[in-house]
Amino acid sequence: MTNPTPIRDVSVGEDGIRLGQFVKFAGLLDSGGDVKEAIVDGEVRVNGDVERRRGRQLRVGDLVVFGGRTVRVSA
Repeated sequence: MTNPTPIRDVSVGEDGIRLGQFVKFAGLLDSGGDVKEAIVDGEVRVNGDVERRRGRQLRVGDLVVFGGRTVRVSA
């Protein structure tokens, strides 16, 4: 049995952040173009569901998964 990927917390403050900004801010991808492509192609999940909207507003506690890495939005 394999161990699940550890969840890393990334602090964005209380107001939340948009998905496209968060993927880059959290270091999951380096460029805005790569972020856009990954989201449009359905490679990013939010709380277990594929999310294709870069502008989706994330809130504290949301889980973002990309490339086998899981990152939680924290305050």
